[in-house]
Amino acid sequence: MITADSIKFYFPDISEKQEKQFAALGDLYTDWNSKINLISRKDIENLYEKHILHSLGIAKVLNFKDQSSILDIGTGGGFPGIPLAILFSKVNFLLIDSIGKKIKVAADIVQKIGLTNVECEHKRAEEEKRQFDFVVSRAVMPLPDLVRITTNNIDKQQHNALPNGWLCLKGGDITAETQAFKKKIVEYDLVDYFKEEFFITKKVIYLPK
Repeated sequence: MITADSIKFYFPDISEKQEKQFAALGDLYTDWNSKINLISRKDIENLYEKHILHSLGIAKVLNFKDQSSILDIGTGGGFPGIPLAILFSKVNFLLIDSIGKKIKVAADIVQKIGLTNVECEHKRAEEEKRQFDFVVSRAVMPLPDLVRITTNNIDKQQHNALPNGWLCLKGGDITAETQAFKKKIVEYDLVDYFKEEFFITKKVIYLPK
């Protein structure tokens, strides 16, 4: 089973502080999950594989530059935003979700592990007017809907190795939702980065604005 130690295997340059932050997530999410049904009981046992490492798939595609700004839409309890914010401690993250009790969990975990580069807000995506380098999400809605809602949230100024846009974690057959962007989209198979069977069908979809 994947544990906090597996993060170090795939990201060998993380600091001792980051290791401790990743390690703390297991107990924190398990405790919250006993109060609020964030993650299915079956999946909470696979938290590091199916939620934390999966979120970090985005980091295999792009190493965000310091001071970049990232908007995590429909973060739920903090995925992919919290794992990414631990890894990129000098990048600024805004995590939003329309469900208050879920964003409360994310905010509590951010505070308990001492993340100072994360804001958590209870709001719908349509309400957010600020601009960011990238919008990230994890299977929150079909790509055309996400792009329509957040197009104005993508900043024009570039800081990173990839042009600003969207980085989305997806699984299964996504042909229908990527069809409209076929010429611009880049698909990254996570099985190229992580050896676990879970990642065989998982991808990061990158769409520049």
